[in-house]
Amino acid sequence: MNQRVSESPDNESILAAYDDYVMPIWKSLHVPVARAENCTLEDFDGNEYLDAFSGISVANVGHNNPAVAQAASDQLETFVHGCSYVHPNEPVATLAERLAEITPGDLEQSFFCNSGTEAVEGAIKLARKYTGSKEVVALEMAFHGRTLGSLALTGNHAYKHGMAPTINDVTHAPAPYRYRLGGESESEAAFADTAAEELERVIGTHTSGDLAAVVVEPVMGEGGIIVPPADYLSQIQEIAHDHGGLLVLDEVQSGYGRTGEFWASDHFDVTPDILTQAKGIANGLPLGAFTAPAEIAAAFEAGDHLSTFGGNPVTCAAALATIDELEDGIVANAREQGAWLTDALADLESLDAVGDTRGLGLMQGVELVDPDADGPGNAPTPDADLARRVGNRMREEGIVIGVGGYYKNVIRFQPPLTITREQLDRIVTTLRAAITSEQD
Repeated sequence: MNQRVSESPDNESILAAYDDYVMPIWKSLHVPVARAENCTLEDFDGNEYLDAFSGISVANVGHNNPAVAQAASDQLETFVHGCSYVHPNEPVATLAERLAEITPGDLEQSFFCNSGTEAVEGAIKLARKYTGSKEVVALEMAFHGRTLGSLALTGNHAYKHGMAPTINDVTHAPAPYRYRLGGESESEAAFADTAAEELERVIGTHTSGDLAAVVVEPVMGEGGIIVPPADYLSQIQEIAHDHGGLLVLDEVQSGYGRTGEFWASDHFDVTPDILTQAKGIANGLPLGAFTAPAEIAAAFEAGDHLSTFGGNPVTCAAALATIDELEDGIVANAREQGAWLTDALADLESLDAVGDTRGLGLMQGVELVDPDADGPGNAPTPDADLARRVGNRMREEGIVIGVGGYYKNVIRFQPPLTITREQLDRIVTTLRAAITSEQD
């Protein structure tokens, strides 16, 4: 038995406590955090790291943002909890009104919960209640959460193994993964048509004609930063509507300025029927939401859905401050720095081990491959071992970065949106050196 962490708060004691007392499900980047500010993490031994992952796309306005911290502190001094669905309060009312203003189209009414997973679960319940149908189509390689309902939507065996999801009326269509599905040999418009036709085929062959929703991430995060072709989302919305279902866009990871627009769907000129959100919404405080037009939201009756802690006044106050910060130049910075990053990462494609680079704004991926072996979709074999080594080398050089994707071979750039050009240049330069060193 290890000594109490409070008696010796250092890297070793923190990691030992995790081994002893935290269920062994955590995926560590091996940087115990003692302090964090803006784009910098510091461990208990005083080592500093440049954060290129922001806690999986969460600290969008920078770690320990003063305005967000102050808003939460002010609310803490007023009251913490009254169950927002029992006692109406000002932070919840103001945030709901604000979301009606900043979400696309006629999305108007929001339900507040605690996480992205809960937002997805609630959105599916609402789609089923509104349409009166039960079946849902999601995408292969998608990620929508780890509870049994959202896990049924997640298109990845690695997350499902041994869990037996309880929603059985779910099927999956191929992801619009152009690099691996051969789409680079045809135009983007043609590939959009092909991908949409695959959705139509799956609905026709795997469902019973009782479609409630098609659920899609506008940019697939855990799948490997997969960006669909321009016309894809509008086409699948039309298909969903033709079959009596709704389009649910899961913006949990891609929303709140991550892609250089407030919502990733803004890049594609599509308004979802239901929008799910979390992660960056309150810059690290636990909050999720799903938003729908008033007509669809009205399908919920009293008692259909509830959350004791959802819409906590403290987290809602933090969310309001986060939105203010994003609108005060941070989304614009994500757009500007993201455009530079797109070009900088494209230059890495000159390296043999870099098969593809892709993304929007500050949500970008670098796919590492074995160039001498053929892999899925007539693209080179994914090199997960190289990606792991590169991630470790980056950490040794003082940079924390994500490694993921369906094949676990994608280096994921998702830094705080406050990041500077100088910091990005350091990350890209270090990444090039790490790939060059580790592929030899």
